[in-house]
Amino acid sequence: MEKEILIKSPGKTLIKVTDDSISIIRKGFINLVNQGIKGEKTIPFKNISAVQLKKPGMSNGYIQFTLLGGNENRGGILAATKDENTIMFTKKYWNEMENLKKYIEKQQSILDNNSKETQISSADEIKKYKELLDEGIINQDEFDFKKKELLGL
Repeated sequence: MEKEILIKSPGKTLIKVTDDSISIIRKGFINLVNQGIKGEKTIPFKNISAVQLKKPGMSNGYIQFTLLGGNENRGGILAATKDENTIMFTKKYWNEMENLKKYIEKQQSILDNNSKETQISSADEIKKYKELLDEGIINQDEFDFKKKELLGL
């Protein structure tokens, strides 16, 4: 899936969504004042540890991405306007942002499951090579080589 969402208020922000990442491209004067010139920021879903969604009411809403190893911004709406991992939006975009959050969480789950399957199959392969070693079909050097290869070392 590749989708683009254009937020026109407050400030122009283009969001590009793929199967495994989100890109944030800020445009317009308001974003220039709040964010400066930052260009495009791409965040892989695997690096997102949390997605916070604040519904717009008396003030704008926002979707904020907390990154692994990053400093989470806890300053509320005022700090969110300066946070490069936060996208501000008006009521008009609430449904799209709610769907975006759900999509990211779904994709993270899929990526996590794929990673677990890869780990299990690597362990199974190592076990098979150990059995071949124990049966004398391969030698220790061949086993060590395959083990390192499967573990990505």
